[in-house]
Amino acid sequence: MIYDFEYDAQEPRKEAPVSQPIPQPGKIIAIHLSYASRADQRGRRPAAPSYFFKPTSSIGASGGVVERPAGTELLAFEGEIALVIGTAARRVSLADAWSHVGWVTASNDLGLYDLRANDKGSNVRSKGGDGYTPLGPEYVDARAVDPEALRVRAWVNGELRQDDTSAGMIFPLAQLVADLSQHFTLQPGDVILTGTPAGSSVIVPGDVVEIEVDAPDAGVSSGRLVTTVTQGEVAFDDSLGSMPAVDDLQRTEAWGSREEAGLPPAFERATEERDETPSTTGELSPELRAKLELSPTAGLSSQLRKRGLHSCFIDGVSANLPGTKIVGTAKTLRFVPAREDLFKSHGGGYNAQKRCFDAIRPGEIVVIEARGEAGTGTLGDILALRAKTLGAAGVVTDGGVRDFDAVAEIGLPVFSQGAHPSVLGRRHVPWDVDVTIACGGATVQPGDIIVGDGDGVIVIPANLAEEVADAALAQEDEDAWIAEQVAAGHPVDGLFPMNAEWRAKYDQRAPSTSSGTQS
Repeated sequence: MIYDFEYDAQEPRKEAPVSQPIPQPGKIIAIHLSYASRADQRGRRPAAPSYFFKPTSSIGASGGVVERPAGTELLAFEGEIALVIGTAARRVSLADAWSHVGWVTASNDLGLYDLRANDKGSNVRSKGGDGYTPLGPEYVDARAVDPEALRVRAWVNGELRQDDTSAGMIFPLAQLVADLSQHFTLQPGDVILTGTPAGSSVIVPGDVVEIEVDAPDAGVSSGRLVTTVTQGEVAFDDSLGSMPAVDDLQRTEAWGSREEAGLPPAFERATEERDETPSTTGELSPELRAKLELSPTAGLSSQLRKRGLHSCFIDGVSANLPGTKIVGTAKTLRFVPAREDLFKSHGGGYNAQKRCFDAIRPGEIVVIEARGEAGTGTLGDILALRAKTLGAAGVVTDGGVRDFDAVAEIGLPVFSQGAHPSVLGRRHVPWDVDVTIACGGATVQPGDIIVGDGDGVIVIPANLAEEVADAALAQEDEDAWIAEQVAAGHPVDGLFPMNAEWRAKYDQRAPSTSSGTQS
Protein backbone atom coordinates (compact mmCIF):
# COMPACT_ATOMS: atom_id res chain seq x y z
CA MET A 1 0.00 0.00 0.00
CA ILE A 2 1.06 3.55 -0.63
CA TYR A 3 -0.29 4.63 2.74
CA ASP A 4 1.03 3.47 6.09
CA PHE A 5 -2.54 3.03 7.40
CA GLU A 6 -4.68 0.17 6.19
CA TYR A 7 -8.00 0.45 4.41
CA ASP A 8 -10.83 -1.74 5.74
CA ALA A 9 -13.57 -1.79 3.12
CA GLN A 10 -16.14 -3.07 5.62
CA GLU A 11 -15.82 -0.89 8.69
CA PRO A 12 -15.78 2.94 8.68
CA ARG A 13 -13.10 4.54 10.80
CA LYS A 14 -14.58 6.21 13.84
CA GLU A 15 -11.70 8.41 14.89
CA ALA A 16 -10.76 11.83 13.49
CA PRO A 17 -9.23 12.16 10.03
CA VAL A 18 -5.70 10.83 9.80
CA SER A 19 -2.63 12.97 9.12
CA GLN A 20 -0.18 11.08 6.92
CA PRO A 21 2.94 11.64 4.86
CA ILE A 22 2.24 12.89 1.34
CA PRO A 23 1.15 9.88 -0.74
CA GLN A 24 2.90 8.88 -3.93
CA PRO A 25 0.07 7.64 -6.13
CA GLY A 26 0.56 5.56 -9.23
CA LYS A 27 -1.34 8.20 -11.20
CA ILE A 28 -3.16 11.48 -10.75
CA ILE A 29 -6.21 12.00 -12.94
CA ALA A 30 -7.72 15.48 -13.09
CA ILE A 31 -11.13 16.52 -14.41
CA HIS A 32 -11.75 19.45 -16.72
CA LEU A 33 -15.02 21.34 -16.22
CA SER A 34 -17.15 19.66 -13.57
CA TYR A 35 -19.00 22.37 -11.57
CA ALA A 36 -22.04 24.18 -12.92
CA SER A 37 -20.74 27.48 -11.53
CA ARG A 38 -17.43 27.12 -13.38
CA ALA A 39 -19.15 26.03 -16.59
CA ASP A 40 -21.43 29.05 -16.44
CA GLN A 41 -18.42 31.28 -15.88
CA ARG A 42 -16.64 29.78 -18.90
CA GLY A 43 -19.74 29.85 -21.07
CA ARG A 44 -19.55 26.17 -22.03
CA ARG A 45 -20.98 23.05 -20.41
CA PRO A 46 -19.59 19.62 -21.32
CA ALA A 47 -21.95 16.77 -22.13
CA ALA A 48 -19.61 14.23 -20.51
CA PRO A 49 -16.60 14.41 -18.19
CA SER A 50 -13.12 14.66 -19.73
CA TYR A 51 -9.75 14.22 -18.10
CA PHE A 52 -6.01 14.76 -18.15
CA PHE A 53 -3.09 13.25 -16.22
CA LYS A 54 -0.74 15.09 -13.87
CA PRO A 55 2.72 13.78 -12.99
CA THR A 56 3.19 12.38 -9.49
CA SER A 57 6.16 14.72 -9.11
CA SER A 58 3.65 17.57 -8.87
CA ILE A 59 2.51 16.37 -5.41
CA GLY A 60 3.10 18.88 -2.64
CA ALA A 61 2.54 19.09 1.12
CA SER A 62 0.55 21.53 3.21
CA GLY A 63 2.79 24.34 4.34
CA GLY A 64 4.87 24.10 1.19
CA VAL A 65 5.61 26.60 -1.55
CA VAL A 66 4.89 26.77 -5.25
CA GLU A 67 7.08 28.70 -7.65
CA ARG A 68 5.82 31.05 -10.32
CA PRO A 69 8.51 30.64 -12.99
CA ALA A 70 10.53 33.64 -14.10
CA GLY A 71 9.00 35.42 -17.06
CA THR A 72 5.41 34.31 -16.38
CA GLU A 73 2.36 36.11 -14.97
CA LEU A 74 -0.68 33.84 -14.88
CA LEU A 75 -0.32 31.26 -12.09
CA ALA A 76 -3.83 30.36 -10.89
CA PHE A 77 -5.16 28.34 -7.95
CA GLU A 78 -8.04 25.85 -8.11
CA GLY A 79 -9.55 24.51 -4.90
CA GLU A 80 -10.72 20.94 -5.41
CA ILE A 81 -12.01 17.81 -3.69
CA ALA A 82 -9.44 15.04 -4.10
CA LEU A 83 -10.46 11.38 -3.99
CA VAL A 84 -7.90 8.74 -3.03
CA ILE A 85 -8.71 5.23 -4.21
CA GLY A 86 -8.84 2.63 -1.43
CA THR A 87 -9.50 -0.59 -3.36
CA ALA A 88 -8.82 -1.34 -7.01
CA ALA A 89 -11.63 -0.42 -9.38
CA ARG A 90 -12.07 -1.81 -12.90
CA ARG A 91 -15.40 -1.48 -14.73
CA VAL A 92 -17.30 -0.80 -11.52
CA SER A 93 -20.94 0.23 -11.57
CA LEU A 94 -22.14 3.69 -10.59
CA ALA A 95 -23.83 2.20 -7.52
CA ASP A 96 -20.62 0.49 -6.38
CA ALA A 97 -18.12 3.19 -7.36
CA TRP A 98 -18.00 5.17 -4.10
CA SER A 99 -17.09 2.02 -2.12
CA HIS A 100 -13.75 2.02 -3.93
CA VAL A 101 -12.86 5.49 -2.64
CA GLY A 102 -10.76 5.26 0.50
CA TRP A 103 -10.24 8.87 1.48
CA VAL A 104 -11.23 12.42 0.66
CA THR A 105 -8.95 15.41 1.08
CA ALA A 106 -8.25 18.92 -0.19
CA SER A 107 -6.20 19.69 -3.26
CA ASN A 108 -5.00 22.74 -5.16
CA ASP A 109 -4.85 22.01 -8.89
CA LEU A 110 -2.46 24.84 -9.71
CA GLY A 111 -1.98 25.88 -13.32
CA LEU A 112 0.26 28.23 -15.30
CA TYR A 113 -1.83 29.78 -18.08
CA ASP A 114 1.30 31.16 -19.78
CA LEU A 115 1.96 27.60 -21.03
CA ARG A 116 -1.66 26.63 -21.64
CA ALA A 117 -2.02 27.44 -25.34
CA ASN A 118 1.06 25.47 -26.37
CA ASP A 119 -0.07 22.46 -24.33
CA LYS A 120 -3.15 22.21 -26.62
CA GLY A 121 -5.29 20.60 -23.94
CA SER A 122 -2.80 18.13 -22.50
CA ASN A 123 -1.90 20.44 -19.56
CA VAL A 124 1.44 18.61 -19.34
CA ARG A 125 3.48 21.73 -18.60
CA SER A 126 0.77 24.17 -17.56
CA LYS A 127 -0.36 21.94 -14.68
CA GLY A 128 2.56 19.56 -14.23
CA GLY A 129 5.06 21.74 -12.40
CA ASP A 130 6.71 20.70 -9.15
CA GLY A 131 4.34 21.38 -6.25
CA TYR A 132 1.37 22.00 -8.55
CA THR A 133 -0.73 19.34 -6.76
CA PRO A 134 -0.56 19.93 -3.01
CA LEU A 135 -2.80 17.53 -1.04
CA GLY A 136 -3.97 17.27 2.55
CA PRO A 137 -3.22 17.99 5.27
CA GLU A 138 -5.56 15.24 6.56
CA TYR A 139 -7.48 12.41 4.90
CA VAL A 140 -11.15 11.90 5.66
CA ASP A 141 -12.56 8.36 5.57
CA ALA A 142 -14.81 8.32 2.50
CA ARG A 143 -17.25 5.94 4.18
CA ALA A 144 -17.99 8.53 6.85
CA VAL A 145 -19.29 11.17 4.40
CA ASP A 146 -22.05 11.63 1.85
CA PRO A 147 -20.35 12.20 -1.54
CA GLU A 148 -23.09 14.66 -2.48
CA ALA A 149 -22.64 16.74 0.69
CA LEU A 150 -18.96 17.66 0.54
CA ARG A 151 -17.90 21.29 0.58
CA VAL A 152 -14.79 22.89 -0.89
CA ARG A 153 -13.60 26.37 0.06
CA ALA A 154 -10.54 28.41 -0.90
CA TRP A 155 -9.03 31.51 0.68
CA VAL A 156 -6.30 33.79 -0.67
CA ASN A 157 -4.57 35.85 2.00
CA GLY A 158 -7.50 35.13 4.31
CA GLU A 159 -10.19 36.25 1.84
CA LEU A 160 -12.76 33.61 0.84
CA ARG A 161 -12.60 33.12 -2.93
CA GLN A 162 -14.38 29.80 -3.55
CA ASP A 163 -17.29 28.19 -1.72
CA ASP A 164 -19.27 25.38 -3.35
CA THR A 165 -20.45 21.85 -2.69
CA SER A 166 -20.40 18.56 -4.54
CA ALA A 167 -24.15 18.99 -5.01
CA GLY A 168 -23.26 21.72 -7.53
CA MET A 169 -21.26 19.38 -9.74
CA ILE A 170 -22.41 18.54 -13.26
CA PHE A 171 -21.10 14.99 -12.83
CA PRO A 172 -21.42 13.29 -9.41
CA LEU A 173 -18.23 12.14 -7.74
CA ALA A 174 -19.19 8.48 -8.02
CA GLN A 175 -19.74 8.90 -11.78
CA LEU A 176 -16.15 10.07 -12.22
CA VAL A 177 -14.84 6.94 -10.51
CA ALA A 178 -17.12 4.62 -12.48
CA ASP A 179 -16.34 6.35 -15.77
CA LEU A 180 -12.57 6.24 -15.31
CA SER A 181 -12.74 2.58 -14.30
CA GLN A 182 -14.23 1.82 -17.74
CA HIS A 183 -10.92 2.77 -19.32
CA PHE A 184 -8.23 1.57 -16.93
CA THR A 185 -7.80 0.13 -13.47
CA LEU A 186 -7.81 2.60 -10.61
CA GLN A 187 -5.22 1.32 -8.15
CA PRO A 188 -5.11 1.92 -4.38
CA GLY A 189 -3.50 5.30 -3.79
CA ASP A 190 -4.47 6.78 -7.16
CA VAL A 191 -5.75 10.35 -6.86
CA ILE A 192 -8.68 11.87 -8.72
CA LEU A 193 -8.87 15.67 -8.74
CA THR A 194 -12.54 16.39 -9.26
CA GLY A 195 -12.57 19.90 -10.72
CA THR A 196 -12.94 23.38 -9.36
CA PRO A 197 -15.95 25.68 -8.89
CA ALA A 198 -16.15 29.32 -9.93
CA GLY A 199 -13.80 31.71 -8.17
CA SER A 200 -10.43 30.37 -9.29
CA SER A 201 -8.11 33.25 -10.12
CA VAL A 202 -4.53 34.44 -10.46
CA ILE A 203 -2.13 34.42 -7.52
CA VAL A 204 1.20 36.22 -7.23
CA PRO A 205 4.41 35.77 -5.23
CA GLY A 206 3.73 36.32 -1.55
CA ASP A 207 0.12 35.13 -1.72
CA VAL A 208 -0.97 32.39 0.68
CA VAL A 209 -3.66 30.01 -0.58
CA GLU A 210 -5.69 27.82 1.77
CA ILE A 211 -8.02 25.03 0.61
CA GLU A 212 -10.38 23.06 2.87
CA VAL A 213 -12.71 20.16 2.10
CA ASP A 214 -15.23 19.27 4.75
CA ALA A 215 -18.54 17.52 5.33
CA PRO A 216 -20.48 19.90 7.58
CA ASP A 217 -23.20 17.35 8.36
CA ALA A 218 -20.64 14.74 9.40
CA GLY A 219 -18.44 17.19 11.28
CA VAL A 220 -15.20 16.12 9.56
CA SER A 221 -12.64 18.17 7.65
CA SER A 222 -9.38 17.84 5.76
CA GLY A 223 -8.07 20.86 7.60
CA ARG A 224 -6.65 23.77 5.64
CA LEU A 225 -4.15 22.96 2.92
CA VAL A 226 -1.72 25.88 2.91
CA THR A 227 0.49 26.87 -0.04
CA THR A 228 2.64 30.00 -0.41
CA VAL A 229 3.59 31.42 -3.80
CA THR A 230 7.24 32.30 -4.43
CA GLN A 231 8.98 33.94 -7.37
CA GLY A 232 11.23 31.76 -9.50
CA GLU A 233 14.55 33.08 -10.72
CA VAL A 234 15.30 30.68 -13.58
CA ALA A 235 13.79 31.49 -16.98
CA PHE A 236 12.77 28.92 -19.57
CA ASP A 237 15.30 28.15 -22.32
CA ASP A 238 13.85 28.97 -25.75
CA SER A 239 16.39 26.69 -27.44
CA LEU A 240 14.72 23.68 -25.80
CA GLY A 241 11.02 24.27 -26.41
CA SER A 242 8.14 26.69 -26.76
CA MET A 243 8.12 29.68 -24.46
CA PRO A 244 5.44 31.15 -22.18
CA ALA A 245 2.98 33.40 -24.00
CA VAL A 246 -0.21 35.13 -22.90
CA ASP A 247 -2.97 37.04 -24.62
CA ASP A 248 -6.25 38.60 -23.52
CA LEU A 249 -8.05 35.27 -23.79
CA GLN A 250 -5.64 33.54 -21.39
CA ARG A 251 -5.74 36.52 -19.04
CA THR A 252 -9.55 36.42 -19.04
CA GLU A 253 -9.70 32.70 -18.32
CA ALA A 254 -6.95 32.81 -15.68
CA TRP A 255 -8.52 35.70 -13.78
CA GLY A 256 -12.09 34.53 -14.35
CA SER A 257 -13.37 37.56 -16.28
CA ARG A 258 -12.16 40.47 -18.39
CA GLU A 259 -13.02 42.83 -15.54
CA GLU A 260 -10.92 40.90 -13.00
CA ALA A 261 -8.05 40.80 -15.51
CA GLY A 262 -8.16 44.60 -15.80
CA LEU A 263 -9.23 44.44 -19.44
CA PRO A 264 -11.91 46.63 -20.99
CA PRO A 265 -15.24 44.98 -21.85
CA ALA A 266 -15.28 43.31 -25.26
CA PHE A 267 -17.45 46.10 -26.70
CA GLU A 268 -15.02 48.79 -25.56
CA ARG A 269 -12.02 46.90 -26.87
CA ALA A 270 -13.55 46.46 -30.31
CA THR A 271 -14.47 50.13 -30.45
CA GLU A 272 -10.94 51.12 -29.50
CA GLU A 273 -9.45 48.86 -32.18
CA ARG A 274 -11.82 50.13 -34.88
CA ASP A 275 -13.41 53.54 -34.57
CA GLU A 276 -16.86 52.19 -35.44
CA THR A 277 -19.59 49.91 -34.14
CA PRO A 278 -17.83 46.65 -33.27
CA SER A 279 -18.50 43.29 -34.80
CA THR A 280 -20.30 40.85 -32.55
CA THR A 281 -17.90 38.09 -33.46
CA GLY A 282 -15.84 36.38 -30.79
CA GLU A 283 -12.24 35.25 -30.65
CA LEU A 284 -11.08 31.73 -31.41
CA SER A 285 -8.41 30.63 -28.96
CA PRO A 286 -5.13 29.31 -30.39
CA GLU A 287 -5.63 25.90 -28.79
CA LEU A 288 -9.17 25.50 -30.12
CA ARG A 289 -8.08 26.68 -33.56
CA ALA A 290 -5.34 24.02 -33.54
CA LYS A 291 -7.84 21.31 -32.64
CA LEU A 292 -10.24 22.35 -35.38
CA GLU A 293 -7.45 22.47 -37.94
CA LEU A 294 -6.72 18.82 -37.11
CA SER A 295 -10.40 17.82 -37.23
CA PRO A 296 -11.90 16.89 -40.61
CA THR A 297 -15.31 18.34 -41.39
CA ALA A 298 -16.65 14.81 -41.83
CA GLY A 299 -15.78 14.00 -38.22
CA LEU A 300 -17.05 17.32 -36.93
CA SER A 301 -20.35 16.91 -38.77
CA SER A 302 -20.78 13.45 -37.25
CA GLN A 303 -20.35 14.89 -33.78
CA LEU A 304 -22.82 17.67 -34.53
CA ARG A 305 -25.38 15.10 -35.66
CA LYS A 306 -24.90 13.16 -32.42
CA ARG A 307 -25.85 16.35 -30.60
CA GLY A 308 -29.01 16.81 -32.64
CA LEU A 309 -27.69 19.41 -35.08
CA HIS A 310 -28.54 18.25 -38.61
CA SER A 311 -28.61 21.56 -40.49
CA CYS A 312 -25.12 22.96 -40.10
CA PHE A 313 -23.86 22.34 -43.64
CA ILE A 314 -23.25 25.09 -46.19
CA ASP A 315 -24.28 23.26 -49.34
CA GLY A 316 -23.10 23.77 -52.92
CA VAL A 317 -19.74 25.42 -52.30
CA SER A 318 -16.21 24.27 -53.14
CA ALA A 319 -12.71 25.66 -52.62
CA ASN A 320 -10.85 27.85 -55.10
CA LEU A 321 -7.58 26.46 -53.70
CA PRO A 322 -7.76 22.64 -53.77
CA GLY A 323 -6.68 21.02 -50.52
CA THR A 324 -7.21 24.18 -48.48
CA LYS A 325 -8.54 24.14 -44.92
CA ILE A 326 -10.23 27.12 -43.30
CA VAL A 327 -10.99 27.64 -39.62
CA GLY A 328 -12.29 30.87 -38.13
CA THR A 329 -15.15 32.84 -36.65
CA ALA A 330 -17.94 34.05 -38.89
CA LYS A 331 -18.27 37.68 -39.92
CA THR A 332 -21.52 37.87 -41.84
CA LEU A 333 -22.57 39.90 -44.89
CA ARG A 334 -26.09 39.86 -46.31
CA PHE A 335 -27.16 40.64 -49.88
CA VAL A 336 -30.85 41.08 -50.81
CA PRO A 337 -32.30 40.58 -54.30
CA ALA A 338 -31.51 43.34 -56.76
CA ARG A 339 -33.99 46.22 -56.99
CA GLU A 340 -33.03 49.32 -58.92
CA ASP A 341 -34.13 51.92 -56.37
CA LEU A 342 -32.50 50.03 -53.48
CA PHE A 343 -29.25 49.52 -55.35
CA LYS A 344 -29.21 53.24 -56.04
CA SER A 345 -29.57 54.00 -52.30
CA HIS A 346 -27.49 51.11 -50.89
CA GLY A 347 -25.24 49.79 -53.66
CA GLY A 348 -22.89 52.68 -54.21
CA GLY A 349 -20.44 54.55 -52.02
CA TYR A 350 -19.25 52.98 -48.78
CA ASN A 351 -21.83 50.21 -48.87
CA ALA A 352 -22.30 47.24 -46.56
CA GLN A 353 -19.97 45.04 -48.61
CA LYS A 354 -17.09 47.52 -48.38
CA ARG A 355 -17.74 48.21 -44.69
CA CYS A 356 -17.63 44.48 -44.03
CA PHE A 357 -14.29 43.94 -45.73
CA ASP A 358 -12.73 47.02 -44.12
CA ALA A 359 -13.73 45.76 -40.64
CA ILE A 360 -12.31 42.22 -40.84
CA ARG A 361 -10.31 41.09 -37.84
CA PRO A 362 -7.51 38.48 -38.03
CA GLY A 363 -8.83 34.94 -38.09
CA GLU A 364 -12.35 35.85 -39.22
CA ILE A 365 -14.13 34.24 -42.15
CA VAL A 366 -16.50 36.40 -44.16
CA VAL A 367 -19.70 34.43 -44.77
CA ILE A 368 -21.96 35.89 -47.47
CA GLU A 369 -25.65 35.33 -47.96
CA ALA A 370 -26.23 35.36 -51.72
CA ARG A 371 -29.37 33.19 -51.67
CA GLY A 372 -27.61 30.49 -53.73
CA GLU A 373 -27.49 32.86 -56.71
CA ALA A 374 -24.45 31.87 -58.80
CA GLY A 375 -25.25 34.22 -61.66
CA THR A 376 -23.06 37.07 -60.50
CA GLY A 377 -19.96 37.77 -58.47
CA THR A 378 -20.13 38.48 -54.73
CA LEU A 379 -16.38 39.01 -54.33
CA GLY A 380 -13.59 40.28 -56.57
CA ASP A 381 -9.84 40.65 -56.46
CA ILE A 382 -9.76 44.06 -54.70
CA LEU A 383 -11.89 42.94 -51.76
CA ALA A 384 -10.07 39.62 -51.64
CA LEU A 385 -6.78 41.51 -51.35
CA ARG A 386 -8.24 43.66 -48.56
CA ALA A 387 -9.38 40.53 -46.70
CA LYS A 388 -6.00 38.87 -47.12
CA THR A 389 -4.17 41.99 -45.91
CA LEU A 390 -6.32 42.20 -42.76
CA GLY A 391 -5.67 38.57 -41.87
CA ALA A 392 -8.97 36.97 -42.86
CA ALA A 393 -8.97 33.17 -42.66
CA GLY A 394 -11.15 32.96 -45.76
CA VAL A 395 -14.46 33.75 -47.43
CA VAL A 396 -17.53 31.55 -47.85
CA THR A 397 -20.28 32.61 -50.26
CA ASP A 398 -23.19 30.69 -51.73
CA GLY A 399 -22.85 32.94 -54.79
CA GLY A 400 -20.23 33.42 -57.48
CA VAL A 401 -16.76 34.99 -57.51
CA ARG A 402 -15.44 37.52 -60.03
CA ASP A 403 -11.76 37.65 -60.97
CA PHE A 404 -11.63 34.01 -59.87
CA ASP A 405 -8.06 33.30 -61.00
CA ALA A 406 -6.77 36.59 -59.56
CA VAL A 407 -8.42 35.83 -56.19
CA ALA A 408 -6.75 32.42 -56.20
CA GLU A 409 -3.36 34.02 -56.93
CA ILE A 410 -3.81 36.34 -53.95
CA GLY A 411 -3.92 33.17 -51.84
CA LEU A 412 -7.18 33.88 -50.04
CA PRO A 413 -9.14 30.63 -49.50
CA VAL A 414 -12.65 31.07 -50.89
CA PHE A 415 -15.48 28.56 -50.91
CA SER A 416 -18.11 29.49 -53.50
CA GLN A 417 -20.36 28.22 -56.29
CA GLY A 418 -17.60 29.03 -58.78
CA ALA A 419 -16.60 31.79 -61.16
CA HIS A 420 -18.88 34.35 -62.75
CA PRO A 421 -17.83 37.55 -64.58
CA SER A 422 -20.87 39.70 -63.73
CA VAL A 423 -20.78 42.59 -61.29
CA LEU A 424 -22.64 42.53 -57.99
CA GLY A 425 -25.54 44.74 -59.02
CA ARG A 426 -26.84 42.29 -61.60
CA ARG A 427 -28.54 40.20 -58.88
CA HIS A 428 -27.74 41.71 -55.46
CA VAL A 429 -27.94 44.74 -53.22
CA PRO A 430 -25.38 44.82 -50.34
CA TRP A 431 -27.63 45.24 -47.33
CA ASP A 432 -26.32 44.40 -43.85
CA VAL A 433 -23.26 43.33 -41.85
CA ASP A 434 -22.93 41.23 -38.67
CA VAL A 435 -26.47 39.88 -38.63
CA THR A 436 -27.85 36.35 -38.70
CA ILE A 437 -27.87 35.14 -42.32
CA ALA A 438 -28.60 32.08 -44.46
CA CYS A 439 -25.76 30.69 -46.57
CA GLY A 440 -26.05 27.53 -48.61
CA GLY A 441 -29.07 26.41 -46.63
CA ALA A 442 -27.43 26.94 -43.23
CA THR A 443 -28.16 29.61 -40.67
CA VAL A 444 -24.97 31.47 -39.70
CA GLN A 445 -24.64 33.89 -36.81
CA PRO A 446 -21.75 36.28 -36.19
CA GLY A 447 -19.23 34.47 -34.02
CA ASP A 448 -20.20 30.96 -35.15
CA ILE A 449 -17.22 28.73 -35.90
CA ILE A 450 -16.67 27.97 -39.59
CA VAL A 451 -14.61 24.98 -40.72
CA GLY A 452 -14.08 24.04 -44.35
CA ASP A 453 -12.04 21.44 -46.22
CA GLY A 454 -12.33 19.18 -49.25
CA ASP A 455 -15.60 17.72 -47.97
CA GLY A 456 -17.29 21.11 -47.65
CA VAL A 457 -18.06 23.77 -45.06
CA ILE A 458 -19.84 23.38 -41.72
CA VAL A 459 -21.09 25.81 -39.09
CA ILE A 460 -20.45 25.04 -35.40
CA PRO A 461 -22.15 26.99 -32.59
CA ALA A 462 -19.34 28.60 -30.60
CA ASN A 463 -20.48 27.10 -27.29
CA LEU A 464 -20.15 23.57 -28.74
CA ALA A 465 -16.91 24.02 -30.67
CA GLU A 466 -14.49 22.73 -28.02
CA GLU A 467 -16.66 19.76 -27.12
CA VAL A 468 -17.23 18.81 -30.76
CA ALA A 469 -13.55 19.21 -31.65
CA ASP A 470 -12.45 17.02 -28.74
CA ALA A 471 -14.95 14.34 -29.70
CA ALA A 472 -13.97 14.48 -33.38
CA LEU A 473 -10.28 14.09 -32.57
CA ALA A 474 -11.04 11.18 -30.25
CA GLN A 475 -13.02 9.56 -33.06
CA GLU A 476 -10.13 10.15 -35.45
CA ASP A 477 -7.81 8.30 -33.06
CA GLU A 478 -10.29 5.43 -32.88
CA ASP A 479 -10.74 5.31 -36.66
CA ALA A 480 -6.96 5.34 -37.17
CA TRP A 481 -6.63 2.34 -34.85
CA ILE A 482 -9.40 0.52 -36.72
CA ALA A 483 -7.61 1.26 -39.99
CA GLU A 484 -4.44 -0.30 -38.56
CA GLN A 485 -6.36 -3.48 -37.75
CA VAL A 486 -7.91 -3.60 -41.23
CA ALA A 487 -4.47 -3.07 -42.79
CA ALA A 488 -3.22 -5.99 -40.69
CA GLY A 489 -5.80 -8.23 -42.36
CA HIS A 490 -8.74 -8.24 -39.93
CA PRO A 491 -12.25 -8.23 -41.46
CA VAL A 492 -14.42 -5.19 -40.88
CA ASP A 493 -17.30 -7.26 -39.48
CA GLY A 494 -17.41 -6.50 -35.76
CA LEU A 495 -14.50 -4.10 -36.09
CA PHE A 496 -16.20 -1.22 -37.85
CA PRO A 497 -18.14 -0.33 -35.80
CA MET A 498 -16.43 -2.11 -32.94
CA ASN A 499 -18.24 -4.83 -31.04
CA ALA A 500 -17.59 -5.48 -27.34
CA GLU A 501 -14.56 -7.69 -28.03
CA TRP A 502 -12.84 -5.14 -30.26
CA ARG A 503 -13.84 -2.32 -27.94
CA ALA A 504 -12.12 -4.08 -25.05
CA LYS A 505 -8.95 -4.45 -27.14
CA TYR A 506 -9.09 -0.78 -28.04
CA ASP A 507 -9.58 0.24 -24.39
CA GLN A 508 -6.55 -1.81 -23.35
CA ARG A 509 -4.22 0.24 -25.53
CA ALA A 510 -2.38 3.21 -23.97
CA PRO A 511 -5.21 5.54 -22.86
CA SER A 512 -5.47 9.11 -24.13
CA THR A 513 -4.62 11.56 -21.37
CA SER A 514 -6.99 14.25 -22.49
CA SER A 515 -9.90 15.01 -24.73
CA GLY A 516 -8.39 18.42 -25.19
CA THR A 517 -10.74 20.49 -23.07
CA GLN A 518 -9.11 22.94 -20.73
CA SER A 519 -10.05 23.15 -17.09
